[in-house]
Amino acid sequence: MGLRGWWVCCLPMLAWGAPVDPVPSVMWAYYHQRFLDNAPFVFDERVKVLAPPFAEDARQVPLEIDARAFKGDVVKILAWAELNPLPQIVDFQPVERVLPWLSIRIRIEQATPLRAAVLTRDGLWHVGSTLIDAAGGGCTAPSVVRTQPGWEDHLGEVLGGRYPRAAFSRVKLQVAHPMDNGMVSGIPEFFINQAELHGANNQLLARLALFPAVSENPSLAFDIEGAGPTRLTLRDTSGSQFEAALP
Repeated sequence: MGLRGWWVCCLPMLAWGAPVDPVPSVMWAYYHQRFLDNAPFVFDERVKVLAPPFAEDARQVPLEIDARAFKGDVVKILAWAELNPLPQIVDFQPVERVLPWLSIRIRIEQATPLRAAVLTRDGLWHVGSTLIDAAGGGCTAPSVVRTQPGWEDHLGEVLGGRYPRAAFSRVKLQVAHPMDNGMVSGIPEFFINQAELHGANNQLLARLALFPAVSENPSLAFDIEGAGPTRLTLRDTSGSQFEAALP
């Protein structure tokens, strides 16, 4: 089908109104304005937001965002949980050699739509969505990390490794940190809010901003093309900086 035919096919949809939300949410219009500044968008099945249908532990919910369909064209990826009291999850910017794929663990307070919005170089946001059910309480539950004796001595320790695949390596990391979100009485916000991945010669591979919806002892995974050392730099809201290197 030529370009003219494509436009003919699309005219009825454009005439009938706004795109249909695949997970209808009363909050979509609000977050479209708040996070995307009312910019042009499409709900796009090529942005895959993968999470369990029910959160067995609302404090540690695995979330996978896959935008590899837009490889080479991604400016940034934003993710949020629409009905969380603190909705923002991550702002992920793959720069060099890092594929637009991310795995992370999050907290959710109740059943909620989960969104991932992918900004491509043409200025269009591609929005992927899913629904997750939960018994609730993940954002307001007391910290498990803080109940462990001597947790302060391990603050910022990073465990992880590199796992080669056919065309890339998957880097998996876990960071020791309570990720306090300020919603537990008497405990102020204290969380990792910045992260960068660097390659050889300090080449910037990816940049992340993290938010209080990320789980304590956060787990992160990235897909990196090519060989060579990788270094992760982290900074929390107290100004402390942590580093970890992978061969």
